[in-house]
Amino acid sequence: MPWLTRLFLAAFALLLAIPAGALTLGAGVLLDPDFRDAFGRLGLVGLFSGLADLAEGLPPDIAVMAALAFAQALAVLLILPPVLTALLGEALGLRSFVWYGGGTGTLTALLPWLARGGPASPAAATGAEARLTALLLVTGAASGFVYWLIAGRTVGPRPAP
Repeated sequence: MPWLTRLFLAAFALLLAIPAGALTLGAGVLLDPDFRDAFGRLGLVGLFSGLADLAEGLPPDIAVMAALAFAQALAVLLILPPVLTALLGEALGLRSFVWYGGGTGTLTALLPWLARGGPASPAAATGAEARLTALLLVTGAASGFVYWLIAGRTVGPRPAP
């Protein structure tokens, strides 16, 4: 029966850790002036062009597919790292906040690099990419830390006093 309790506690912790990561990502995007300006321009341009395309007769299923692709990318960034870190931490009985915060942060920061197949060429590496990597690191660390606060501290055997 203790495994059922762990399962519910881990699920509850993930339900709180994922929105914490999303809030951190949103706050980071809003606080960084370059990201804020870029997303502001892209968001308004994308919204207006999408509305214009829909008015011209473009099927709405294309807009739905674009929204689904965006949601899938956010799910990979916000859900996959804390779930993988929690599963490994639970399986190995790890209790350290460094594992949950650091592991989730590192995995979240590495996902764009892994999806691309490695680091960008030195000419393409810019300050914006470094800021994005730092933002994703903080996003994952916040998510992992929330998971550790709720469920990670009680994993595995208790250390000897």
